[in-house]
Amino acid sequence: MPTPLWGSNGVAFGPDGRLYAAQFLAGQISAVDPATGDVEVVVPMDGPVQSPDDLAFGPDGSMYITDLVPGRVWRRSPQGTYTLVSEQVKVPNGITCVGDRLFVNEMKMDGRLMELFPDGRDPVVLTGGLALGNAMQLGPDGCLYYPHMMTNQVWRIPVDGGVPEVVAEEVHEPVAVRFDRGGTLLVLSRGVAGIVTRIDLHGTGSRSVVTSGVVGLDNAAFDAENRMFVSSFASGGVTEMYPDGRTREIVPGGFDGPYGVTIDLGGTVYAADHYRLASPEDSGEGEGGGESQPGGVTTHGLLHFCHGIAADNGLLHLTSQYGTVQTHDPERGTTRVRATGLDQPLGIAVRTDGTLIIAEAGAGRVLAIDGTDTVTVLAEGLEHPVDVALDAEQRCYVSDDRLGAVLRIDDGRTVPVAEELGAPQGLVVLGAELFTVETAHRRLRAVSLTTGETRVDAEDLAVGPPPGVTRRTEPALFTQGMPGAPRLFAGLAAAPDGSLLLSANGEGTVVRLSRPPAADDAPREDTARNPRAVPPHRTPNTTNSRRSP
Repeated sequence: MPTPLWGSNGVAFGPDGRLYAAQFLAGQISAVDPATGDVEVVVPMDGPVQSPDDLAFGPDGSMYITDLVPGRVWRRSPQGTYTLVSEQVKVPNGITCVGDRLFVNEMKMDGRLMELFPDGRDPVVLTGGLALGNAMQLGPDGCLYYPHMMTNQVWRIPVDGGVPEVVAEEVHEPVAVRFDRGGTLLVLSRGVAGIVTRIDLHGTGSRSVVTSGVVGLDNAAFDAENRMFVSSFASGGVTEMYPDGRTREIVPGGFDGPYGVTIDLGGTVYAADHYRLASPEDSGEGEGGGESQPGGVTTHGLLHFCHGIAADNGLLHLTSQYGTVQTHDPERGTTRVRATGLDQPLGIAVRTDGTLIIAEAGAGRVLAIDGTDTVTVLAEGLEHPVDVALDAEQRCYVSDDRLGAVLRIDDGRTVPVAEELGAPQGLVVLGAELFTVETAHRRLRAVSLTTGETRVDAEDLAVGPPPGVTRRTEPALFTQGMPGAPRLFAGLAAAPDGSLLLSANGEGTVVRLSRPPAADDAPREDTARNPRAVPPHRTPNTTNSRRSP
């Protein structure tokens, strides 16, 4: 089933008692009823806010929002009117209200902590030198407490300015600083284990550490009863966390995308999910061999900014839209960099000799990376190539979502295979057929490689922005030299049983497209080396693999 809250970052309780969650990747803000888990979108993704990362409420009920990528801070009035507070903050992230005063910090090296003024006065800089600031809060001593994420420290500074002071060192990967109702300092870790460090800063100074298992903690908020609710940038959702680290799911998490998807020879499905490498759990078939029942999501590691993925002989090859290609060994936990400095590499495939084939979307090229990490150009001059696939003869096909076509590469030339498509992205070759996801039309298109005939095999797929979203301003891919917001990518992969696996990024699931096997189906080629080489299918139906934290 779809996740109601994919990607959750800054959280804060509003005057109505609901917990508001900024969804950076989704580009929206939702309100959660902590009693029921009901979710309502309050700031939609087609509004003026592009990439909300944190939020805070003023005494009059106004919501203040840090819009990270474009570098803006917004005020949303209780009536729903948006006013731009400032465009002078670079990579704005942590935000807090102290009475009717507003403070924001920057998530960058040598970042600043600033006081902003909704009446239009120039910001006042309290301090600089932050090593990536993030979620901050006023302490009981009247100082603002904030993390230096890169140095594992917590700092503080008086709200009226002064000399900043380190108050805690060697804190595990700090991402958020929070005080509970009793004045105890809690520091959240952004790592895999979900560590929270409690510091009795104004008492004995003692520390205690609990491990929650919530991967990629981002932020926390306390209700009037001092119950702690946490968000996760890696898996989304909202979780209540008890003082001993035990948790209770309020809103189930799931995939932040997902982006690329692949399957290895052992049958494990992997999704490249921007902040992590993850798998949808498979709970098996329902009664009578029906649709799979909802499962969860397994996080294999926080491999930041992964988007394209291909499995081959126990290894996973990954691309990042921010310019890198890597090879990851999930058994050993090691990662090897294959290329850097590329222009938005996305889809990836592997030849039988181990050569990687890459769609370099930003440069309009298709690349090859051999075993010595030598990069060569197979084709150039494309509009926006997003995925690649290989047939049994190792011929390369590429989808171009701006050109609206799938092309074959013949000795450096591109030959159209299918044209006038609606933003094709994910690409797979199965025997004598090619399949691609037309993201503009939300459908799966099949193309015969022998006759050129095409047909639609599935419709109403959950890819791209939801239906009804009429305007979506895309945040920049980079901001202030740091990663910004990635582009959506609906990946496609084939399983040995003839089904297709789709990254349903419009709802945060991996979807299986399948049909009952026909009597005349037979493998067209050896499936041992390449799990994409499976019998073709014609009339898939949809079954969802659901995720949870």
